[in-house]
Amino acid sequence: MNAPQRIGLYGAGLAVVFAAAFVIGGAVVPERTVENWSATEDDMDEHGMEDEGTEEVEGHDTHGEPAAQAPRGLGIEQDGYLLGEVAAPAVTGEAGALSFTIADAHGEPLTEYETSHEKDLHLIVVRSDGSQFRHVHPELDAEGVWSIPWEWNAAGSYRVYTDFVPKGGEDVTLARTVNVAGDLATAAPLAVAETARTGDFEVAIEGELTAGESSELTLTVTQGGEPVTALEPYLGAYGHLVALREGDLAYLHVHPEGGDAEPGVLSGPDIVFAASAPTPGRYLLYLDFQVDGQVYTAQFAADAR
Repeated sequence: MNAPQRIGLYGAGLAVVFAAAFVIGGAVVPERTVENWSATEDDMDEHGMEDEGTEEVEGHDTHGEPAAQAPRGLGIEQDGYLLGEVAAPAVTGEAGALSFTIADAHGEPLTEYETSHEKDLHLIVVRSDGSQFRHVHPELDAEGVWSIPWEWNAAGSYRVYTDFVPKGGEDVTLARTVNVAGDLATAAPLAVAETARTGDFEVAIEGELTAGESSELTLTVTQGGEPVTALEPYLGAYGHLVALREGDLAYLHVHPEGGDAEPGVLSGPDIVFAASAPTPGRYLLYLDFQVDGQVYTAQFAADAR
């Protein structure tokens, strides 16, 4: 066989090899993965380091949202603060503690906080389907470890949010996912409705969420068809509203309207909030309010257009 023939056969062999590699690569590395690699490269900063505060969320492209309305709670880092690993019982029915640390830009445990709504840190925990919502307040020790007695009521994947203001800083919301073993029982999704019940109370919601704008929502508490005017101050307000985007559970900015609640002064039946929905879609709403020393939570779903 002469040299040109040998070169021709060699080139044909390479073509077969590369064609096979292309086919295999398409099966082993899906197109979505390649897109993710590209997105990861876009998230690298000018020094070649990955921005740990950006966490890819399936079904939502958060890069295109306005910075002023960008949702929080999608990553473990924000403004140089880092949420460490969350320690908690691994299975349902096991009593223990949920604990974590928050590190500052120097990698040291953060120990100085501004008081916000009468607490240094608010801990929000919710299962990925929107159920099992809890809003509680752990204690901080001298080493910078936050902890609270904990037991899981249901198995599943949970989002754990820490909402706080560092000393001299701005609002920060960090989050991690915790998986809990056990028999998994699914919950019915929150329905879009004008009213929700909690205990002996009924809460009606009025107002519409509009994507990209601040919307006013009025929640009215009644009992037996009568307006409740005995809402007690709770964490410095007459109600607290947590809003999460369905799917990725992005944490929204929600602010109570009006001044702070005065100790010993009752209010009701209306509680007004300003909420900003970054994108169209469904949002899960959780209202905490207090009557006779007991905190109640009303749960809604609302669509933003």
